Amino acid sequence: MIKRALISVSDKNGIVDFAKGLDEKGVEILSTGGTAKLLRDNGIDVVDVSEYTGHPEMMDGRVKTLHPKIHGALLALRDNPDHMKSAKEHNIGMIDLVAVNLYPFEETIRKKKTTLEDAVEQIDIGGPSMLRSAAKNFRFVTVVTDPADYQPVLKEIQKKGDTDEDTRRRLAEKVFERTATYDSTIANYLTGGRTKHIVVQKISDLRYGENPHQKAGFYKDHNHAGQACIPNADVLQGKELSYNNIMDADAALSLVREFNDPCVAFIKHANPCGIAVAKNINDAFINAYEGDPKSAFGGVIAFNRSCTADLAETITGKFFEIVLAPDFEPDAIEIFKKKPNLRVLKLGEIRPEEAGETYRKVSGGLLVQDLDTKRIIKEDLKVMTKRAPTDQEMKDLLFGWHVVKHVKSNAIVFAKNGMTVGIGAGQMSRVDAVELAIKKSLNREDGSVMASDAFFPFPDSVERAAERKITAIIQPGGSIRDEEAIAAADKAGLAMVFTGARAFLH
Repeated sequence: MIKRALISVSDKNGIVDFAKGLDEKGVEILSTGGTAKLLRDNGIDVVDVSEYTGHPEMMDGRVKTLHPKIHGALLALRDNPDHMKSAKEHNIGMIDLVAVNLYPFEETIRKKKTTLEDAVEQIDIGGPSMLRSAAKNFRFVTVVTDPADYQPVLKEIQKKGDTDEDTRRRLAEKVFERTATYDSTIANYLTGGRTKHIVVQKISDLRYGENPHQKAGFYKDHNHAGQACIPNADVLQGKELSYNNIMDADAALSLVREFNDPCVAFIKHANPCGIAVAKNINDAFINAYEGDPKSAFGGVIAFNRSCTADLAETITGKFFEIVLAPDFEPDAIEIFKKKPNLRVLKLGEIRPEEAGETYRKVSGGLLVQDLDTKRIIKEDLKVMTKRAPTDQEMKDLLFGWHVVKHVKSNAIVFAKNGMTVGIGAGQMSRVDAVELAIKKSLNREDGSVMASDAFFPFPDSVERAAERKITAIIQPGGSIRDEEAIAAADKAGLAMVFTGARAFLH
């Protein structure tokens, strides 16, 4: 039976109702500091931990629960006579329930102006210690660290005065998940990357991986809580997401994040096949689809604006795997029900990618790098040719650049009037990527601009683009043969700008 509880929380959400429920069941409540004040202010009887232990809080509250009368009360095995004898000799009364959550270290270090002193002050010592003690003794002690568990636990206690051992085991598992994440975040912050602790939580097992003979699972990174991403998406309908679905959906989301204007992207095998921006989302959809209708078949569609009913009607008339958007009109959701296998993902507000890291497993190790959040603007560009781009060419060059960074290298993008007309992805030579973009453009490249994710090692790509009446080129520059590429552009009357930054994607 639960007779005594210790409650000490940083996140006060839901704690008053939880404590009231315990109080009404006759449970004695121990507490500390701000939590004790909050509970008293709400009419709940509370015993200060310092009164219970016989030792005052000290050192600005840093030392209050690190005491044998706390940890002995949590760790004592109730069915072990020696433990109970020691508890009686030292006047240690049992604590049957602990509700503790930790100082907000993660939230603190996310703030831009956080100092080392600020961060260190938010390293909780007593909280994790109590959680671990209680969780280790889950056969006898109920431990709650997630406010979402308050009401289910309270209902169980109200019904039978205690919790089931299965419940206590589940809650203990959550504690060790939480403390592992907390300690990992602290270690990563303090070591500055010398060590890398990655903690993720399983969302689900997947039917298989990239291929049916590979096992796979889908995991969530706690650092992205509240952000628009595939793990946080609200799946409104459709079949279970597969490994490849998730990869494609993530690639699609990453691309539409790039644009403030209404944008639609079609993705196939993690590569863009049609992207457009326009004054409204309907026009963007039409233009993006026209970028490569053949490749769009069976792909993923991403919107950075709400999906309308008109678009839903068009989409259900064709075959696609996934539609993702910040939101959907109610009528659009009803229309999608005509295609119950179509996966529909609601993401919430889509904002530009925040700073972070990417991870890639290699045999025997791990590659870690910053996310490519670099945004090239007009002022970053350096005109290298005799002719500068026109205003429209400049718009299309920047559009093409923000697309090409999401195309597997070697990558070439042809763009015109805010839409792609040809994409050459993943080729072993740059001129082959140009040839593929020409093939994909279906003779629409006349008057378009060309974006290249890296420099041209030879002038052949520029010459080939000129033959196809490309009018302007954007590329990083930096080749020992830059002058040859510039000369080829000048000879053909093309405009060429350098970004000074490469955009490889492997």
